[in-house]
Amino acid sequence: MIDPVLEIGTRVTALPVVHGSGDFAWEVRRLMGQHEFDCLAVSLPAEFQPAVEQGILALPRVSSVVVREEQAASALWTPGRESSEARMPEMSYVPIDPCQPVIAALRTAMGERLPRRFIDLPTTRFVPHTRLMPDAFALKFVSIPQYASAVLPFLRAPRSRQWRARVNYLAWQLRELAVDYERILFVCGISEWPWVREAFLSPELRRSEPELGSEPQLTEVDAETLYFMLGELPFVTELYERARAELGDDRLLAIDGVKQLLLVARERYLRDQGKRARRITPKLLAQCLQYVRNLTLIERGFTPQLATVALAAKQMVGDAFAIRVLEVAKEYAPGVLTGEDLPDVEFGLDRALLSGEPVRAKSRLPGPPLQWMRLELEPKPNERQREEWSHRWNPYSQCSWPPEDVQIENFRQAVFDRAREAMGVDLVKTEKFTTSIRDGIDIRDTLRNWYAGEIYVKVVPPNRGKLDCAVMLFDSPADPREYPWRATWFAEHQEESTLCFYATNFIENPIGPGICQAVYGGAMFFFPAIPIPDIWSDPRLDFAETLEERMLAAACLHSRCSQIALLSAGPPGPGWRRLAKRYRKSWIHLPLSRFSDSTVSQLRHFHVLNGRQVRTYAADFIRKG
Repeated sequence: MIDPVLEIGTRVTALPVVHGSGDFAWEVRRLMGQHEFDCLAVSLPAEFQPAVEQGILALPRVSSVVVREEQAASALWTPGRESSEARMPEMSYVPIDPCQPVIAALRTAMGERLPRRFIDLPTTRFVPHTRLMPDAFALKFVSIPQYASAVLPFLRAPRSRQWRARVNYLAWQLRELAVDYERILFVCGISEWPWVREAFLSPELRRSEPELGSEPQLTEVDAETLYFMLGELPFVTELYERARAELGDDRLLAIDGVKQLLLVARERYLRDQGKRARRITPKLLAQCLQYVRNLTLIERGFTPQLATVALAAKQMVGDAFAIRVLEVAKEYAPGVLTGEDLPDVEFGLDRALLSGEPVRAKSRLPGPPLQWMRLELEPKPNERQREEWSHRWNPYSQCSWPPEDVQIENFRQAVFDRAREAMGVDLVKTEKFTTSIRDGIDIRDTLRNWYAGEIYVKVVPPNRGKLDCAVMLFDSPADPREYPWRATWFAEHQEESTLCFYATNFIENPIGPGICQAVYGGAMFFFPAIPIPDIWSDPRLDFAETLEERMLAAACLHSRCSQIALLSAGPPGPGWRRLAKRYRKSWIHLPLSRFSDSTVSQLRHFHVLNGRQVRTYAADFIRKG
């Protein structure tokens, strides 16, 4: 049974909706599928019906129905405003959007061959009224009557003569429909519903006089500006249409669509960035979604806005990934309705270009008010800029960026610490507990001798050996064609190491004037720093066949300690062990999986500056991601 809250009289059932909401569109389709009606009435003027239904038949290709309007007399000139702004023509439009509840109701009614009536007041100049409403995702937990009843005490009637005339006209039209039909479904905005009901039941109702305006026409929407016309994100709208075509479950797409958006953006980011891409693990995506949730709750909502998702992507991964999120969110694969005789419209925020002419745009199905939000992202430089920066590069002057030097040295120290722990494991002894637990209880030997009631403790010798070299192989086996840049950098101060590495060609990825980015394939650190010949041109190492072997041989040649820390994905094979034995050295292997994937990925990406003077402005161009 339909809730009595929605009934207007005995023959009319009102369905108050929030325009532009996919959740309300889903509820409209569900209600029309569960109950039988013999007429559908919507709050649009009758003059829009032919063009709107023509656009609905073309779905999933989206379009809009536009009507030019007369300019208000007060808008011809206003003190303090530019003359061009004051004289700007106006238009109102109906977005043929699958996620608009009114469009969803008409689309369902057309499929069921249900009579449809457009009963709003025709006006020569439409005045929209929008207000912020509670998040429509609440419909997953409450019904539409409960939602509408909760919102009702906070609704206020606009002080507009046109708005009152529209309410009276809608009520009068519903009375006339009630004479011919017994079960009428009336879909309207939630801010109109209480006063239409009041006017319908009032004995003093008077019919408003319609105004004659221009003829509405179906238009083609520029695909790049769909974000400003559609109620949901274009990407989420596409998911709704795909679920409709495949008979899939689209009940939770408002939230699940955000997850799909991040996954598709990740695939495109990894494809475009290649070796330069940071690794986006499932754990990192989970943290990003948790961040999105927290930001959305702070904004007192359930469904995240695009700016919120992009901000979380920027903070968790970087600017490049956030830009991919924005690009994917604006894409709508089914496309737009095209035709040689259709005018074209480019939408903006309350503005549009109608056949190249700037106009003020007003939606006949206005959703919650929109506002601009500022999000600082460093876009990818175009080819012209990259070529210019590459030509200006001085090949005889290059240096590192100090913040990245600090990060990689801290990581080198962490590798040293864990290697020393691994060295001490081989020296640990076990003895019976007497008067001291020494370095802790040995659980394994204690359980092994449990029957005797004896406790065993561990004894770790204080001297675990020394380390002065660490080799980190991030990509092994390494393709020499992917890592053509091989260099040896010496320390600038006592806190830095002597660094040898092979990496991608930095000159191919300029990100700013005098700033390029590269990716480590492998690196070797000597700390304290020592002067050594360039390992890539040292003839003593020419016997090595691969990049990894040459670096490992150099580590064995120049290290003054008998053990060398080796960080790699897999353990050293027989060839590497023979190489170490040749120089009377041994490897202390640390699996790369012991460290966070995001940390390793972040450390692998580093920047090369064209001289120390570039350090003064490098932070303006170097952003994470």
